[in-house]
This record gives sequence, structure tokens and C-alpha cells, in this order.
Amino acid sequence: MVKLKLIQTLCFGLAVILGAGTLAQASDLQTIQLPKPAITQGKPLMQTLSERKTSREFASKDLDQQTLSNLLWAAFGINRPDGRRTAPSALNHQEIDIFVTMKAGVYRYDAKANTLVPVVSGDIRAMTGLQGYVKEAPLDLVYVADFAKMGDSQEAEKRFLSAANTGFISENVYLYSASEGLATVVRANMDRTKLSEAMKLRPDQKITLAQCVGYPKAKTSGENSTKK
Repeated sequence: MVKLKLIQTLCFGLAVILGAGTLAQASDLQTIQLPKPAITQGKPLMQTLSERKTSREFASKDLDQQTLSNLLWAAFGINRPDGRRTAPSALNHQEIDIFVTMKAGVYRYDAKANTLVPVVSGDIRAMTGLQGYVKEAPLDLVYVADFAKMGDSQEAEKRFLSAANTGFISENVYLYSASEGLATVVRANMDRTKLSEAMKLRPDQKITLAQCVGYPKAKTSGENSTKK
């Protein structure tokens, strides 16, 4: 019995030490103030639509902060003085949060402040999907529906509306990517339980989809891009 208590005490102490280390790592991340989005550039809409496609091969080059700011604003930024956004939101709940997963860690996009707010440190890009290429893309966006922002609606309605709202946002990312010559693919295949734990989400925060974004990987002769 004494040995058992000693082992339990040691295990508890180790857990505290490891937990403290994790918190210390998370505190290493700093809030990133993004540059003001440049909203007067890009290709004409009809050309952008004609070039919209899914790509599953990515160069390792990181996106610069201006491109990242433009991308996130296009996805779900504020485009009117009343705080409404670039994508529709049923009942204006604005329940979808965009979590930005990069090499350094995970950030949450704060559209009002145009900042990336630290969530957890460390590279968890490989956890954002079960496909091999997810760890190669420099940027994995994870869309999370915050059911706490959706009032007293039934859970089935919350899931339906948040899924539709995620679709609007992910298509904005497709269009921006086409306009700027970026590669992107939206994904649903992931271990949501493990990813939610890694991102330290609350039970009422539900992952809907994820989306890789990056510069296209250079093609060798004979290779063709995949359209979807």
C-alpha cells in the first residue's frame, strides 16, 4: 500500500511538471498583429471562378503576413461598419472561428482586431487530417463552430447552420486562393476528438472542416493538377 501511494505521488508530480512545461511552451507564442488587408488587388471575379480548383500538393514556403491577412479577411473578415462579415452567417451568430495552424503553433483569428491570438504552441498540422499532405502545407485552417454563440437552438439546427456557414467561408478561401495563385483543399477526414484535445477546445466548440492553403508545389513534366 505504501509503495502504491508512493508511485501515485510520483506520477502526480510528473504530471504537474509536464503540465507546467506545456503551459510554458504555450506562453512562448505572442499575439501577431496582421497588416491591414489589401482589398483592391486580385483577379476579376469571372476569371477567378474559372481558375478555382482543388490542389493537394504544396510547397513548403510559408505565407507572408500580408498574404495571410488578405486570406483571412477574404475568408471571414469584417467588411462593414456594423461588424458583419465577408461570408454569410445565419442569424448573424458569427459562430465560426478560424484556427490557424502553422509550424510554430495554433492561433485563433480575431477579425475585429485583425490579429492572431495564441492558442497552443507546437506543430500539430499533421493532426488536422488523416491525409499525408496535411503536414506539408504551411497553413492548415481549422473551422470551429462555437455552439455557445448560437443561442437556444436545438443541437441539430446548430450543426446544420454551422456546416452551411463553414461552407461559405471555405469557398471564400478557394476564391482568394484562385485569385492569388495559391493551392488549397478543404477536408473533412480527421480525428476530431484528438484534434479538439490538442487545440484545448471546450465541449461546445465543434470542429466542422479543415482546409490546407499554401503555394503550389512545382510540377514535373507530365504532371497535371487535380480539379474538383
